[in-house]
Amino acid sequence: MTTLKPLLAKNRSWALQRRERNPDYFDAYLHQQKPHSLWIGCSDSRVPAEVLTGSHPGELFVHRNIANMVVAQDDNFMSVLQYAIFYLGVKRIVLCGHYGCGGVQAALSLPDSPLAGEDSPLARRISALRNALQEGLSDYRASEAEESDKLNRLVEANVLAQFAHLAATEPVRQAWRVGQALDLFGCVYDLQSGHLKELIQQSAEEPSP
Repeated sequence: MTTLKPLLAKNRSWALQRRERNPDYFDAYLHQQKPHSLWIGCSDSRVPAEVLTGSHPGELFVHRNIANMVVAQDDNFMSVLQYAIFYLGVKRIVLCGHYGCGGVQAALSLPDSPLAGEDSPLARRISALRNALQEGLSDYRASEAEESDKLNRLVEANVLAQFAHLAATEPVRQAWRVGQALDLFGCVYDLQSGHLKELIQQSAEEPSP
């Protein structure tokens, strides 16, 4: 029978180690949180924000979903964004994709996938992702590079597309208009090396062309 005992045992061990190193470790976060950053990442189990950035409790406010998507019609996402900016006062938002992203691969293969015939939350989300990746998909089809490199470029294209959506959201634009310090960063995580790579950064609303 599957039980929660292994996870509970690891939790107790982790808590004990923290208290042994610093008896006041948990007291510092007991009554409030003051995260410096909002992390928008993929739900992939191999990309845990706190672990790969070496962060402690209280440092990151985290939202994760399939393929690190920014969807203005998603109340869950938008409520996290609003709360992080205006109530927690984060100074940085990191939008992070990762090479080997299953969501991006699903969007690429969607026309031939069983998801194409479904009316489900997952199918709708992957369809929206594919729509957001039209330019990246065109570059993918035109490229003569190795398949792995083409897929990596498509992941990067998704980060850039979602970053553009993030910069256009009303909470971000409102913060910039009133002079609130807020930096946006678009990054990609390499599963093989464990390294983050910055792709793009923006600190103010850009003028309309």
